[in-house]
Amino acid sequence: MRFLPALVCALSLAVPSFLRSAPASAPTNILVILADDLGIGDVAAFRPQGDVRTPNLDRLAADGLRFTTMRANCTVCSPTRAALLTGRYADRVGVPGVIRTQPANSWGYLAPGAPTLANLLGAAGYHTAIIGKWHLGLTSPNTPNERGFAFFHGFLGDMMDSYTTHLRHGNNYLRRNREVIEPVGHATEIFTGWACDYLRERAAAKQPFFLYLAYNAPHAPIEPPAEWLSRVQQRAPGMEPKRAANVALVEHLDDGVGRVLATLRDTGLDRSTLVVFTSDNGGSLPHAANNDPWRDGKQSHYDGGLRVPFIVRWPGTVAPGTHTDYAGLTFDIFATSLEAAGVARPADTDAVSLLPILHGQPPATAPRDLYFVRREGGSPYGGKDYHAVIRGEWKLLQNDPYAPLELYNLKSDPLEKNNVIAKNPKLARDLQAVLSLNIQRGGAVPWQQPAGH
Repeated sequence: MRFLPALVCALSLAVPSFLRSAPASAPTNILVILADDLGIGDVAAFRPQGDVRTPNLDRLAADGLRFTTMRANCTVCSPTRAALLTGRYADRVGVPGVIRTQPANSWGYLAPGAPTLANLLGAAGYHTAIIGKWHLGLTSPNTPNERGFAFFHGFLGDMMDSYTTHLRHGNNYLRRNREVIEPVGHATEIFTGWACDYLRERAAAKQPFFLYLAYNAPHAPIEPPAEWLSRVQQRAPGMEPKRAANVALVEHLDDGVGRVLATLRDTGLDRSTLVVFTSDNGGSLPHAANNDPWRDGKQSHYDGGLRVPFIVRWPGTVAPGTHTDYAGLTFDIFATSLEAAGVARPADTDAVSLLPILHGQPPATAPRDLYFVRREGGSPYGGKDYHAVIRGEWKLLQNDPYAPLELYNLKSDPLEKNNVIAKNPKLARDLQAVLSLNIQRGGAVPWQQPAGH
């Protein structure tokens, strides 16, 4: 039954990874783990006083570097994923909004000519793989195997209508490369098992790898396995039912991440592997996610929609148990991975390498503007887009295309409670000009599939 996930990834009793650095000549493997709609307040390493238990992510943070001021490139899925894989702002590669399985409600098209992280690492001799959620196209030329990944074992679509049936609008988007497959089990366990299998194969292959493990948890529908929900209910019988279900789904995800990290240890790959864990955007408040202490959640340009957990572990390079308040974006993974692998970045890259910070040094580049955009359909949005920009301590934002601009000082008002745009008209105009230039650059790239293709 080759499509059944491995049921057990044994825990290692080996020496902790941060005490075992890689041989100097060993190439750097890269493992990027991306959660889906995971709120920063739902990882105990970022909010110890919370009600969720994430021992494996906490251990990863204890072994590595915790970024406390990282933001996703977008408040929703596809744009952040496009940015991560291309190192460009998402609208500059044709993905200002969510790519969906129904064309009439799809708001992006990944630019065919944009090289991905998988393209560049593959050309440098890496084996490249994606396991889990793709969400950047259903058909040629925008399937994973056509965008640089040698191996794809996962889900093409935007979300599953159920973690156990795996369908979306009655269609099966699960693939092993180009083959339609029908695995059995909970999606989180399936993706975990496939990742463990892949790592064991790569340990035998003796070739550097880039694995992009993109879970769909804890995205809706909130469907934790029954035994995980029961544990939470027994531990906290007074917890609100929606919250208990979300907590259980996150804790189940944490267990999956722990099994993957255990496989890295068991195979000895952890000594030469750069591991990054983060989320594609903030948690969904209607589904009882927690983004505390930040305002609002998924879909919002307030920081609850943008702030994400971000952890890097790299034995022999990153000092364990450290943290930084560097304000970066998800797509910095792109530039960091290339530099760690010794691969030159494309000249038009918008991302910044975090490598100096991983070495405990100051950033190599001057502070930059952080730009955010989302395009969306339906009556609240009308197919229009809305934007935000951060320059230093100032943040100018709009939260839907019909809302007025708002201005916040993130240094004096980090929770974005006091809109001061009326008191700072010139600053607001200056930041509007920054937005205009970014919007103009994004507007040069088509975001719908050309007719006839």
